[in-house]
Amino acid sequence: MSWSDRRSLLLGLMALAGCGFQPALGPGAPARGLMNAVLVDAPGDKDAYDLVERLEERLGRSQTPAYRLSYRISTGQTGLGITPEGATTRYNLDGSVTYTLEDIASGTQIAAGRVESFTSWSATGSTLSTLGAEQDARRRLMHILADQIVTRLIAGRS
Repeated sequence: MSWSDRRSLLLGLMALAGCGFQPALGPGAPARGLMNAVLVDAPGDKDAYDLVERLEERLGRSQTPAYRLSYRISTGQTGLGITPEGATTRYNLDGSVTYTLEDIASGTQIAAGRVESFTSWSATGSTLSTLGAEQDARRRLMHILADQIVTRLIAGRS
């Protein structure tokens, strides 16, 4: 790293410190209270399992939860690429999650919202590869939605 690069980095860090920048999950930060403190509703299907897995990966799995996160997943798929013979070669998977975070002790709603995104997959290979591509797209979508939920929860607590 050259001298000018180091100087730019140090000046940038000092500017962030001067404007009150504080890591959202750093020691003493308000959002830190979410770590290992959120009980996510148990999953009922594969999509929910992937969503909960990612939420717990990001927020931790609580042994003594202070908050409860409830969610409702909605997905739908649309065929995009269609050959002249009428075969669909590409699909979009749209998804949304409506969520609510509540304080377990008081039952007070802390946060609520809705996140949405999409992924796609190709259906041009064998039946097995197409099924694998769809399952991968579903997992990616649930991870994207979980990351959006965590980002919103952290932003709301900072």
